[in-house]
Amino acid sequence: IYVCRLSQNAFEGFVAGQCIEVLLIGSLTFIGMSIFRFPHALMISCIVAATAFVPIFGAIVGAIIGAFLILMESPVKALIFIVFIVLLQQIEGDLIYPKVVGNSMGLPSIWVLAAVTVGAGMFGVIGMLLSVPAASTVYRLIKYDVAKRDKLARDAIKNADDSADE
Repeated sequence: IYVCRLSQNAFEGFVAGQCIEVLLIGSLTFIGMSIFRFPHALMISCIVAATAFVPIFGAIVGAIIGAFLILMESPVKALIFIVFIVLLQQIEGDLIYPKVVGNSMGLPSIWVLAAVTVGAGMFGVIGMLLSVPAASTVYRLIKYDVAKRDKLARDAIKNADDSADE
Protein backbone atom coordinates (compact mmCIF):
# COMPACT_ATOMS: atom_id res chain seq x y z
CA ILE A 1 0.00 0.00 0.00
CA TYR A 2 2.89 2.34 0.84
CA VAL A 3 4.51 1.78 -2.58
CA CYS A 4 1.16 2.32 -4.33
CA ARG A 5 0.65 5.56 -2.43
CA LEU A 6 4.18 6.71 -3.35
CA SER A 7 3.54 5.83 -7.00
CA GLN A 8 0.27 7.75 -7.00
CA ASN A 9 1.93 10.81 -5.43
CA ALA A 10 4.79 10.61 -7.93
CA PHE A 11 2.40 10.42 -10.88
CA GLU A 12 0.30 13.31 -9.55
CA GLY A 13 3.47 15.39 -9.09
CA PHE A 14 4.57 14.49 -12.59
CA VAL A 15 1.27 15.59 -14.12
CA ALA A 16 1.36 18.84 -12.12
CA GLY A 17 4.96 19.48 -13.19
CA GLN A 18 4.12 18.72 -16.82
CA CYS A 19 1.22 21.18 -16.71
CA ILE A 20 3.46 23.92 -15.31
CA GLU A 21 6.14 23.14 -17.89
CA VAL A 22 3.59 23.22 -20.73
CA LEU A 23 2.37 26.64 -19.60
CA LEU A 24 5.96 27.90 -19.40
CA ILE A 25 6.99 26.66 -22.84
CA GLY A 26 3.78 27.94 -24.42
CA SER A 27 4.20 31.35 -22.79
CA LEU A 28 7.87 31.62 -23.71
CA THR A 29 7.07 30.63 -27.29
CA PHE A 30 4.34 33.25 -27.49
CA ILE A 31 6.55 35.98 -26.01
CA GLY A 32 9.41 35.15 -28.37
CA MET A 33 7.14 34.93 -31.39
CA SER A 34 5.58 38.28 -30.50
CA ILE A 35 9.00 39.90 -30.14
CA PHE A 36 10.13 38.58 -33.52
CA ARG A 37 6.71 39.36 -35.04
CA PHE A 38 6.06 35.87 -36.37
CA PRO A 39 2.61 35.24 -37.86
CA HIS A 40 0.05 33.14 -35.98
CA ALA A 41 1.91 33.56 -32.66
CA LEU A 42 -0.96 32.52 -30.40
CA MET A 43 -2.02 29.51 -32.46
CA ILE A 44 1.52 28.17 -32.91
CA SER A 45 2.31 28.75 -29.21
CA CYS A 46 -0.76 26.71 -28.28
CA ILE A 47 0.31 23.92 -30.64
CA VAL A 48 3.84 23.91 -29.18
CA ALA A 49 2.38 23.86 -25.66
CA ALA A 50 -0.06 21.03 -26.44
CA THR A 51 2.64 18.85 -27.98
CA ALA A 52 4.99 19.64 -25.07
CA PHE A 53 3.09 17.16 -22.90
CA VAL A 54 5.47 14.59 -24.38
CA PRO A 55 8.71 15.26 -22.47
CA ILE A 56 11.76 16.68 -24.23
CA PHE A 57 10.71 15.90 -27.84
CA GLY A 58 7.08 16.99 -27.90
CA ALA A 59 7.74 20.69 -28.42
CA ILE A 60 9.88 19.84 -31.44
CA VAL A 61 6.86 18.23 -33.12
CA GLY A 62 4.91 21.41 -32.39
CA ALA A 63 7.79 23.47 -33.78
CA ILE A 64 7.71 21.52 -37.04
CA ILE A 65 3.99 22.20 -37.40
CA GLY A 66 4.58 25.87 -36.55
CA ALA A 67 7.45 26.17 -39.01
CA PHE A 68 5.23 24.71 -41.73
CA LEU A 69 2.49 27.25 -41.00
CA ILE A 70 4.97 30.15 -41.03
CA LEU A 71 6.58 28.76 -44.21
CA MET A 72 3.30 29.38 -46.03
CA GLU A 73 3.71 33.13 -45.42
CA SER A 74 7.48 33.66 -45.31
CA PRO A 75 10.27 31.10 -45.80
CA VAL A 76 12.79 33.45 -44.14
CA LYS A 77 10.64 33.82 -41.03
CA ALA A 78 10.17 30.04 -40.95
CA LEU A 79 13.93 29.56 -40.86
CA ILE A 80 14.32 32.16 -38.11
CA PHE A 81 11.47 30.47 -36.21
CA ILE A 82 13.26 27.13 -36.39
CA VAL A 83 16.44 28.67 -34.97
CA PHE A 84 14.41 30.40 -32.23
CA ILE A 85 12.51 27.27 -31.24
CA VAL A 86 15.66 25.10 -31.22
CA LEU A 87 17.34 27.56 -28.84
CA LEU A 88 14.22 27.76 -26.68
CA GLN A 89 13.92 23.96 -26.67
CA GLN A 90 17.55 23.61 -25.55
CA ILE A 91 17.01 25.99 -22.65
CA GLU A 92 13.73 24.33 -21.75
CA GLY A 93 14.98 20.76 -22.05
CA ASP A 94 18.23 21.27 -20.15
CA LEU A 95 17.26 23.83 -17.51
CA ILE A 96 13.54 24.43 -17.12
CA TYR A 97 12.07 20.93 -17.54
CA PRO A 98 14.31 19.05 -15.09
CA LYS A 99 13.97 21.81 -12.50
CA VAL A 100 10.19 22.25 -12.72
CA VAL A 101 9.29 18.56 -12.93
CA GLY A 102 11.95 17.57 -10.40
CA ASN A 103 10.71 20.12 -7.87
CA SER A 104 7.11 19.01 -8.28
CA MET A 105 8.12 15.39 -7.62
CA GLY A 106 10.91 15.79 -5.07
CA LEU A 107 13.42 14.35 -7.53
CA PRO A 108 16.79 16.00 -8.29
CA SER A 109 16.99 17.54 -11.77
CA ILE A 110 19.78 15.24 -12.95
CA TRP A 111 17.65 12.18 -12.14
CA VAL A 112 14.72 13.59 -14.13
CA LEU A 113 16.97 14.05 -17.15
CA ALA A 114 18.47 10.57 -16.67
CA ALA A 115 15.04 8.96 -16.25
CA VAL A 116 13.69 10.57 -19.43
CA THR A 117 16.79 9.57 -21.39
CA VAL A 118 16.76 5.95 -20.19
CA GLY A 119 12.98 5.66 -20.53
CA ALA A 120 13.08 7.01 -24.09
CA GLY A 121 15.91 4.66 -25.02
CA MET A 122 14.17 1.59 -23.65
CA PHE A 123 10.48 2.20 -24.35
CA GLY A 124 10.16 5.29 -26.59
CA VAL A 125 7.48 7.88 -25.88
CA ILE A 126 5.69 5.70 -23.31
CA GLY A 127 9.02 5.25 -21.53
CA MET A 128 9.53 9.01 -21.40
CA LEU A 129 6.12 9.48 -19.83
CA LEU A 130 6.36 6.71 -17.24
CA SER A 131 10.07 6.76 -16.38
CA VAL A 132 9.99 9.97 -14.33
CA PRO A 133 7.21 8.86 -11.94
CA ALA A 134 8.87 5.43 -11.67
CA ALA A 135 12.26 7.01 -10.91
CA SER A 136 10.63 9.26 -8.32
CA THR A 137 9.02 6.28 -6.61
CA VAL A 138 12.29 4.32 -6.53
CA TYR A 139 14.16 7.42 -5.31
CA ARG A 140 11.70 7.92 -2.44
CA LEU A 141 11.83 4.23 -1.48
CA ILE A 142 15.63 4.31 -1.36
CA LYS A 143 15.59 7.61 0.55
CA TYR A 144 13.15 6.13 3.10
CA ASP A 145 15.26 2.98 3.46
CA VAL A 146 18.47 4.97 3.97
CA ALA A 147 16.77 7.17 6.58
CA LYS A 148 15.43 4.09 8.38
CA ARG A 149 18.86 2.40 8.38
CA ASP A 150 20.48 5.64 9.56
CA LYS A 151 18.03 5.87 12.46
CA LEU A 152 18.70 2.24 13.41
CA ALA A 153 22.46 2.84 13.32
CA ARG A 154 22.13 5.97 15.48
CA ASP A 155 19.93 4.10 17.98
CA ALA A 156 22.46 1.27 18.13
CA ILE A 157 25.31 3.71 18.76
CA LYS A 158 23.26 5.50 21.41
CA ASN A 159 22.40 2.20 23.12
CA ALA A 160 26.07 1.16 23.02
CA ASP A 161 27.12 4.47 24.57
CA ASP A 162 24.45 4.12 27.27
CA SER A 163 25.64 0.56 28.05
CA ALA A 164 29.25 1.74 28.28
CA ASP A 165 28.30 4.50 30.72
CA GLU A 166 26.66 2.01 33.10
